[in-house]
Amino acid sequence: MKNRYLIIIAGILISLNSFGQSVLIEAESFQQIGGWIVDPQFVEQMGSPYLLAHGMGKPVEDAQTTFTVENSGKYYIWARTKNWVPGDWKAPGRFQISIDSNFLPIELGLNPDWNWEYAGKIELSSGEKTLVLHDLTGFDGRCDAVFLSLDENEKLPDSLKELEKCRIEHSVLKANPDRILKYDLVVIGGGIAGCAASIAAAEQGLKVALIHDRPVLGGNASGEIRVHTLGIYGNFERILKKLDTEHYPNGSPEALEEDKKRHKNIVEYENIDLFLNFRAFATNTNNNRIISVDARQTSTAEFIRFEAPYFVDCTGDGWIGYWAGAEYMYGREAVSEYGEAWDEHGSLWSPETPDNSVMGSSLLWRSENAGKAVSFPEVPWAMDVAESYSAANGEWQWEFSRNDLNQVDDAETIRDHMLRAIYGSFYNYKNPDFGESKKDKSEYSLVNIESFKQHVDSMQLQWVSYLIGKRESRRLVGDYIFTFDDVVKNRKFADGVVSEIREVDVHYQQNLLDIDQPDFLSEALFYKTPTYYIPYRCLYSKNISNLFMAGRDFSCSHVGLGGPRVMRTTGQMGAAVGLAAVICKKHNANLRDVYEKFLGEYLKLIESQK
Repeated sequence: MKNRYLIIIAGILISLNSFGQSVLIEAESFQQIGGWIVDPQFVEQMGSPYLLAHGMGKPVEDAQTTFTVENSGKYYIWARTKNWVPGDWKAPGRFQISIDSNFLPIELGLNPDWNWEYAGKIELSSGEKTLVLHDLTGFDGRCDAVFLSLDENEKLPDSLKELEKCRIEHSVLKANPDRILKYDLVVIGGGIAGCAASIAAAEQGLKVALIHDRPVLGGNASGEIRVHTLGIYGNFERILKKLDTEHYPNGSPEALEEDKKRHKNIVEYENIDLFLNFRAFATNTNNNRIISVDARQTSTAEFIRFEAPYFVDCTGDGWIGYWAGAEYMYGREAVSEYGEAWDEHGSLWSPETPDNSVMGSSLLWRSENAGKAVSFPEVPWAMDVAESYSAANGEWQWEFSRNDLNQVDDAETIRDHMLRAIYGSFYNYKNPDFGESKKDKSEYSLVNIESFKQHVDSMQLQWVSYLIGKRESRRLVGDYIFTFDDVVKNRKFADGVVSEIREVDVHYQQNLLDIDQPDFLSEALFYKTPTYYIPYRCLYSKNISNLFMAGRDFSCSHVGLGGPRVMRTTGQMGAAVGLAAVICKKHNANLRDVYEKFLGEYLKLIESQK
């Protein structure tokens, strides 16, 4: 395999250009990011990957880089940043900038929304300088870019369009690709579905590009999110066992070992070129057909254009289809559309009128016993979310969805809400309030209270994910829309290529039934079922002629997603479309032709995988 695996290490040259008067430095391109993390989750909303100081309450190690000053003089410095919890408290994510060990006087991360905050002025001589981001809190401060100018009244780019233009002018971004690469199949998204699609196609001789915006494969199963895989293997046990996980508790560090297995098994394939830390950002289309997909490396901004006759959208959010103009759905359909209501909680399955409610996103987290007393700072900015709720760990129920928030457009708000829930609940756990009246009860005896206090005093946060694990967002429309009715009626299809026995499992927020419950906890509606089947027609776009989709963005209704959204099932989808691409390549056919003209040949190829 030509391994395109890219590790971000010290020494990567920063992309910037000083125009005499000003310098723009992208934070994600820092040569040494220290304890900061490159976060590319919200590029489409705020314009760029950024550095995140995710220290779980402990300030992280400095990030630093060098840059060159051409003209000596007094420079004015701004940072593009955000106060992620504005209110009547000190901003949680504060940091400072220093240049050549001289700290600028103004703390940053104080203003709501993404904006340019003034950091101060400094006299700089010409030559190479060292710029440092110094975290002050460990509570998720964020920095997108730093701008230096000799002009005190510099007009800083504000809108996303202006920001992109500025980045191009300062040579941070390139308007044209560095490279154009051609493949038989391009798979975007390296979760279980994307990996399975790549393996299935590569084993049959197709040259595959697998593009993934993280440093590790696996998506929700990766060590960054840590959800164990569920579902059955269908026809693809051999392939999926290369990719899936053991049934460890969600959030377990055992997920890190599965990352190694997954990566090893992918890079063994000579026909797969793996592009880690590359985020797709655009498609180029003609006559409802994708010609190419553009992607940038999340730290260096290297720009590659991927050309192919066939593409697979495994992004989860359906980004490739969305950019290409594919039809898609979002939210719950009215009960009258598909009849998707089952029990006394009918309105939770499907409402009377359609709405934007979907299953939410989770942040998993864990704590551990440090063996000694460990403090945890006060988090007043988290308490209006956590309120009195107390917890030491967070499983799948830690989930957030709200009708007025879109799981794509408002993803950063959703992630940050969950961070506040976690930090506030853990603070409550570390500071139990027994109250005078409770001390009279046997279960709260003085001995028990002191023993419990000793226990909680030694607890510390071990791991909190900063990547949201999504369950539902855009669902691309295929020639068939899979619904709850297909499950209930055990409907069989001539082109059934995915099978599953896992119960339908649709999540909702607990406070919808009990207003006293916190808004960050969910519950599930279950419907147990025998084997059900998903047709191939759900795995390609209805109106983009060369676009497959595999994963939670496949063609289904809201409730139809409830069962097959789990990762072994979506892995079956991935393997199925990988083999469909083989048939398409062999016959120079469109995706629909596989169903209409070559179905028998396609099903035999799938059957041969057992």
